Order: sequence, then structure tokens, then C-alpha cells
Amino acid sequence: MGVFLKLFICMYLFGVICSEEQVPWLACTFIDERVFLNNEGHRETELHPRDALLQFGPAGGPPVNPHTITFLITASRVDLRSYIVGGSPEHLECEIRRYSMRGIQGVWPSKGAMPYDLWFTCTVKHPEDSFTFTGYLRHTPSQPPSSMDDYDSFPPIGDRELITASASMVLHTRSVVLKVALRSQQKLQCRFSVDHKGPKFKVGWRAQIKGDWVELYSHDSHSGVTRGSGVNQKGLLSTGDATLSIPFVKISSEGKYVCSVSVGQLDASLDLALHVYEPPSVSLNVGPELALQAGAEQKVVCEAEGYYPLDVEMEWYQEPPGEPKDYRVGAPLPTKLNNVLLSSHRHNREGTYALSAFFYYRAALLDTGRRFTCRVMHRSLRTPVRIGFTLLVHEPTSWSFYLAVVSTLVIFLIIFRMLHYLYTARQESRKSKPY
Repeated sequence: MGVFLKLFICMYLFGVICSEEQVPWLACTFIDERVFLNNEGHRETELHPRDALLQFGPAGGPPVNPHTITFLITASRVDLRSYIVGGSPEHLECEIRRYSMRGIQGVWPSKGAMPYDLWFTCTVKHPEDSFTFTGYLRHTPSQPPSSMDDYDSFPPIGDRELITASASMVLHTRSVVLKVALRSQQKLQCRFSVDHKGPKFKVGWRAQIKGDWVELYSHDSHSGVTRGSGVNQKGLLSTGDATLSIPFVKISSEGKYVCSVSVGQLDASLDLALHVYEPPSVSLNVGPELALQAGAEQKVVCEAEGYYPLDVEMEWYQEPPGEPKDYRVGAPLPTKLNNVLLSSHRHNREGTYALSAFFYYRAALLDTGRRFTCRVMHRSLRTPVRIGFTLLVHEPTSWSFYLAVVSTLVIFLIIFRMLHYLYTARQESRKSKPY
């Protein structure tokens, strides 16, 4: 984009674009093209990016910037400005291209259309993928071309030319990239609008799942034939709403989706992406407190279960004895354990994954009160999951204590047996005396 145009945009945006009114114009890139025959007789196309403005206003209005190419979009039933929602206009991506009918003869069924109309596409994208739309612009030259045989031969456009056009059709979505949870219900938005009533159209949905294309839905309004499901037929016929519903998201639902619409000589399509994100369920094989004798060894396992996609980070940290949240100035920070082992990824039946991070620990009396924390990070999580336990270590009981206890029990058992014997003998003696 030229320096003059950038300066002009910066000066103009504060006063007009940032107001609450509809966007009066957008800075765009016009991808001009020249089709020619190379030395071998084959057609080649050269692309030439050029600065341009997409300006909205009445026919005959002066260009906002007379020093660049201006596409002046006049009023029609298709108002492209209504599809610009959110974000600063100066950050939007706007691209205008020529559109060839590829030799298809016919007149667009709207007032003032001519068989020699020139067509352009205008695609506007939000930088954060909150929306995108493609509008089809129709321009009627003041004079018909001398020849219409070569449909790839475009008339040249000057650097300061004003091209008056109207939007004849638009295809738009606010579902450019969807990040969804497993087992959820989702809608892939795709809507179209044209500048005349009762258009004959074809709508189709297909998806590329793991490299393979799958036909999901199609409808031909001329023949009335519908194949597949997922689109509300009533909304499609009344308002051009071709939104695809996915009632139950599975791992196999992830992929690229294409919504295509054909109206007369115009063919449009939108690419949408569906990404499945399922957070892990994190657990330990020990409770909040782990009691061990000094010298005892324990395997401690942190389990991350049911996550998708594959990438997950698992780490173990230890904190010195004391309150886990007692982070005073100068207090030691948690340190990462280096003796942690990871299991291999386990693939669950529904397509999710599981992973374990474990270590072996030999208890020491000095470690009582030490805090161990498992930290799990996954792209489905905004912040890491942390779960841990506190170690309690007590002294082992000596052998002399065990011997004393056993000896005491043996003595009590002997005394009990002797008393029982004496009691039994006395009873027998009483029974044997005569009365």
C-alpha cells in the first residue's frame, strides 16, 4: 500500500471510521490479472496487487481518495456493510479480484444488468476469524466491449479509475474457525443473499476429514432434489440460511468444511475449520496427604485422561516444607523434579488420549511437610491444572519394640492358658466330690 494512501487512512479513520455509523469505505488490495499466451502457446496469468478503496455511496459521488482505484458500491438489496461486525476497519483484510463468467452467456436478473457486465469479487476477513464474507460486484461499462469472444481478456483499469458497481450476491459466515468440545452440539454458519427475489440456487456442504472428502448435504432449488441432512430446509428457502448443524461432535467431526452456493452464473464457496478440544481429567494415585515411614519407597502417579488433541505437557514440582501458598519474599520457589518418567500415550476408544507422569520416592524425615504438585498443560486449557499432595514422614518402629510387644502378648497368652486350665480343673474337682 502506497505511503500516501496509508497517511490518508490514518488521518481519516479517527474522524469517520471510528464513529458509530456504518463503515463508509475500506482500504483494499485489488489483485489485478493479465492473461496471455506464453512462448509455448499456453495460457498464463500474471497477478498484480494494487492499492484500492471499497467506497459506499450513491452513484456519481466523488471518490474519497482520488489518487487510487475506487470501487464505488451503490445501494442494492445486498448491503455489504451490514456484514462488517466488530473490529477496527483498518485491521480488516479486504481483497478485490476480477471474476470471469468463463463464457457462460446470460444476463443477471436485476434491473439495469447487461450481458457485457464486468464482475468482481470482494472478500473481507476479520483478523481474528470472527467473520468473513465474499460479495459479488457487478459493473456495467458505459460502452459495450468490441468483442466478447475472449472471456479472459479484461479491460485495463487505471490507477485513479472510479468503478461504480453494485453488490449482487454475498456469502458470509461467523464460523470461520470453531474450537469446540467433544460431545457438544454445533452449528457451522453459512448464509447467502442476492439482490433479486426468487433466485434459483444450488447449495452444498462437504467436509475433508483426515484427507478424505465427504459429501454431507446438497439441495437444488430448481429440481427440488435434496441429498443428505443437517440444513434446515425452511430457513434455506426463506432466508438463504444454509447453516449446517452437527448434533453430536466426535473426534471424526474435526476437519475442513466447505459451504458452496451457486446462483445463476455465480459460484461462491466458504472454507470453515472445526477443531475439537477436550481438556484432560487429572488425578493422582495418592490422597491429599501421603503418610510414609522413613526409608519407605512409594510410586506416585499423575494421570491425565481423556484429552484431545495429542499434545500435553506434564511436570512434577516440589516445594519445601511449610504452607503451600506461603510465598513470602525470599521463600524458596517450587523446583522441578528431574526423575519423572512418562508412560506412552494411550489411545482411548472414542479417540481421546491418556498419559501418566510418575516418579519413585524414598521417604526421609527431613521431607515431612514437603508439598509435591503435578502440573498439566494442554491447548484446551486457559491455565494449567495443578493437583498435589503433602508428604508426612514418621520414624520407623524399632525391632526391640516389636519384640517387647510380642513377648508381652506371649506372656499374657500363657497366663490366660494357665488360668483357664486351673479353672477347668477346679470345676472337674467339684463335680467328682460326693454329696
